[in-house]
Amino acid sequence: MRSCSCSTLPRPDVGVPLPAVVAAEHRVDLIYILSDSDLAWNGTSVRLAERASEGRRIAHIRFDEPCAHTFGPPNDEALSGHPLASRGLSPYAAWEVRNSSWIRSLERMNSGHPDHDAGCFERLRHFIVAFHDATFECIASRYPARIERGSVASVIASQAADWA
Repeated sequence: MRSCSCSTLPRPDVGVPLPAVVAAEHRVDLIYILSDSDLAWNGTSVRLAERASEGRRIAHIRFDEPCAHTFGPPNDEALSGHPLASRGLSPYAAWEVRNSSWIRSLERMNSGHPDHDAGCFERLRHFIVAFHDATFECIASRYPARIERGSVASVIASQAADWA
């Protein structure tokens, strides 16, 4: 693992991104609130948000050909303990890990398969989104990203038919 670089994934809200992960064997969706671009807000008041809070800018990331993902610790206060912290990983941002040791370990694990093809792992990429209270990591080939207006709950509900 050489470095972390800022990804083109949308940057999450610093305070209350309310990330949600919807996952199945061949699909992982990550949905979260983006930083508010309301220039009229002067930062002196608290903005509360819930998964059902409407009118927010919501990122909907679909990771194609996911191989593995994690969602949980560390939070922003403990991110310095993450193995990639010394390589540039910081909170409230999205990252791509170049030359990922996680991808290499997944390839080694799979090498016991009779039809193992190391080349299949060359197209995989390691993504990290560091939120306020959790960190999401995913190994996948690519990610189409959409920005929607609504709530985390409404974006999840709109995908329900897609998942059926």
